[in-house]
Amino acid sequence: MQYAEITGWGKCVPPAVLSNEDLATFIDTSDEWITTRTGIKERRVCHCNFSDMALVAAKHALAAADLDPMELDLILLGSLTNDSYCPNTASIIADGLGARKAAAIDINSACTGFLYGLHIGTNLIRAGAHKKILVIGGEFITHYMNWSQRDVAVLFGDACGAVVIEESEKETGLLAAKIGCESDAKFAIQITNLGSAYSRLSDEHLYNGWNFGGQEVFKRAVKSMAQACEDVLESTGMSLDDIKLVVPHQANKRILNALAKRIGISEDRVFVNVHKYGNTSAGTIPVALSEALEEKKIEPGDHLLLASFGAGLTWGAGLVRWSDRVNPLKESDADLPPCDKTALEIIQPHIERYLAHQNAST
Repeated sequence: MQYAEITGWGKCVPPAVLSNEDLATFIDTSDEWITTRTGIKERRVCHCNFSDMALVAAKHALAAADLDPMELDLILLGSLTNDSYCPNTASIIADGLGARKAAAIDINSACTGFLYGLHIGTNLIRAGAHKKILVIGGEFITHYMNWSQRDVAVLFGDACGAVVIEESEKETGLLAAKIGCESDAKFAIQITNLGSAYSRLSDEHLYNGWNFGGQEVFKRAVKSMAQACEDVLESTGMSLDDIKLVVPHQANKRILNALAKRIGISEDRVFVNVHKYGNTSAGTIPVALSEALEEKKIEPGDHLLLASFGAGLTWGAGLVRWSDRVNPLKESDADLPPCDKTALEIIQPHIERYLAHQNAST
């Protein structure tokens, strides 16, 4: 039987930090209000294109695997904030890497984009269709932020992560996964005026709004992720005692705590970095995996439990057995273009635009 070993990993987080105190300069909020409700202290704001972040994360992952981009036969990009929808952004990344032999596919399942991509890529390798795949997850979510909406503006940030998976005879990588969608709650998380269902004959289409049913999302997210985790463990004959670390989607600290309680695992075995980056949607799990390795929290042979949910409402969980290697084979010096602005300076024109629109509508 063929497996899909994770041989490389990498991340990219923009340098511009938007703190809770920064948000309080233009939104009726405070560091205490945000921290007590979400656990988030700061988030990052991208100063360039989303594909720039994806390329940096990808180059670090390829270096860690010591893999030439020409060896890739598929790139799977999980994101809803792509540079372009025609051409797809995975093809932009393929060109930027020089991955001339790779097919390129965009996956939009919101925050579950990376986990869905890992599931798809693993099964393509198992089926013998591909041998070396780059799976990317990330977002430029601040680009679509309505800065007049406090309930969403405090939650999200920008980041990207990537892994390389390769055909292997070793029983390693994603051993089992369960994905699904509670489509009856599809509008619980919604970015409006984005897509062909919205009229382009009105100036309203120039402004993104957000529908965010916090209580509904919280309830369904915890329930669906916990059930998916239980299903994955049952399918592999494992228990929580076999799990070294849970690496969940970093939506907010309350959800992470509730998930740990529901599945019955101690909070110290749940990896958390939401306080540093906020919710980076499809970027949270690959960035967290990279940081867990940097912090020496993953050892050879460890079993990891991944869990995610997102707009749709999509959900999923996966059981990963880590391979023998926890250190990169090579290092990359890839980085974003220099940033000469603060996060507040980057988003200031957008803040003014949305606040002016809000005032004109009231």
